[in-house]
Amino acid sequence: MSDKSGLRIGIIGAGPAGIAAGHALLEQGFDNFTIFEKSDAAGGTWHLHSYPGLACDLWAHIYSFSYRPNPNWSANFVEQPEIEAYLQQCVREFGLEPRLALNTNIASARYQGDGTWLLTTAKHETHVMDVLINAMGGQHTAIFPEVDGIESFNGDYWHSTYWNHEVPLEGKRVVIVGSAAAAVQIVPKVAEQAGHLTVLQRTPNWIMPRNHKLYSPFLKSAFHRFPRFLQLWQKGQALMMGVVLEGVTLNHKRMEQFEARVHKFIGESIDDPAVQTAVTPSDHYGCKRGLVSDEYYPTLNRDNVTLVAEGLKRVDAKGIVTESGREIEADVIIYCTGYSVLDFNRIDVVGRDDRHLAEEMVREPIAYKGIASPGFPNYFFAAGPNGLAINASYFRNIECNVSTIVRLLEEKQAAGLSAIEVRADVVRDYNKELSDRYETYSWGASSCHSYYRTETGHAPFLFPGGYKEYLALHGTSSLSDFQPA
Repeated sequence: MSDKSGLRIGIIGAGPAGIAAGHALLEQGFDNFTIFEKSDAAGGTWHLHSYPGLACDLWAHIYSFSYRPNPNWSANFVEQPEIEAYLQQCVREFGLEPRLALNTNIASARYQGDGTWLLTTAKHETHVMDVLINAMGGQHTAIFPEVDGIESFNGDYWHSTYWNHEVPLEGKRVVIVGSAAAAVQIVPKVAEQAGHLTVLQRTPNWIMPRNHKLYSPFLKSAFHRFPRFLQLWQKGQALMMGVVLEGVTLNHKRMEQFEARVHKFIGESIDDPAVQTAVTPSDHYGCKRGLVSDEYYPTLNRDNVTLVAEGLKRVDAKGIVTESGREIEADVIIYCTGYSVLDFNRIDVVGRDDRHLAEEMVREPIAYKGIASPGFPNYFFAAGPNGLAINASYFRNIECNVSTIVRLLEEKQAAGLSAIEVRADVVRDYNKELSDRYETYSWGASSCHSYYRTETGHAPFLFPGGYKEYLALHGTSSLSDFQPA
């Protein structure tokens, strides 16, 4: 079992996490793997989503692989086409194209008890793998509001995840339900086209100015000519992001500074005092995902835009009805109502003793350092429960996670083990330490109500600490935390 080439590895998802996993495996000599991707191209979320205004809310040079900096970014914040192109270029450069299985939707994965996993696709094809790495992103399963009448609407409607580019919006009455990450980017673009746009806001969000700036030809030339300069630029953006941890720490002065900055931004950007009040959050910064936009608040000043600070009660043939009973007619309804995060039911994963991963994660969404759960031998998450530190980019986090996974596979092969399973006592002790720290942060506090917390009271999305600590914890990971299976 020490032969790396003999180990059959399946990676599910060809977004940033799947690409990072493939790169890490090849770097360490594991070349017998397949990246299963349900779509027709790599890119993950950045290939699936295509709504107007879609951009990353992190600085471009840190939203990149550390080992593949991109001197071609056009600005400090870049939009979807550039990011998708970058990811697909990485697939080619890393030598992953021959290992891609596109248009292959894995429907189920069942542990066979002999150290192997049987994968079945939506087309009923089967694949046998020794190891599985779950590299699926968290912004794929659209959530529609649980109200009556959505399908009774006579006009066009869709979720932001699946934008309908065939429907022109010029001159139409458009209702956007939601005011979070997708809406903040979509609203300014739709307002330029719609005859009238109504934005339905159930609860306000903290929105920082993005301060979007195009890079000059001189600066982009410097990125190309001086790789060391580009690395320093990356480090500078990483340092700026580092303060986010303090910004979401309760009773920290940085949180006061963040909140004061948003209050000032609201006062400077919005003319109507009533609208200013409506968009001012009552919770602390970071309870919900912090957003960035230069255009959203000013768009609310437009004559053809109305902000309605209410939730949705129902939908009828003509439009929507708000919680107060206000009827708003529409030609088009766009739902910017989020995604099912950590939606493990997308694939029916069945581990040892007929344990279903989705059921386990609904009851208790915990993992070992974000990468493994008891009862599922040779099964790993590229970014599982509490597998992301908030003060580092997604790329840095998944690089850390997959590096640990590959190192554990090396140790497994060297030990001649057919399968390894993380020990239940290790997972229990590790997560007990995490649970004692959630109340330190706005997103983990019991007073916070957002997708960061589940109905069971767990806060399974973020690591309750900083990236340096998370990195150090992964450095102590070893095969001793696992048992033969």
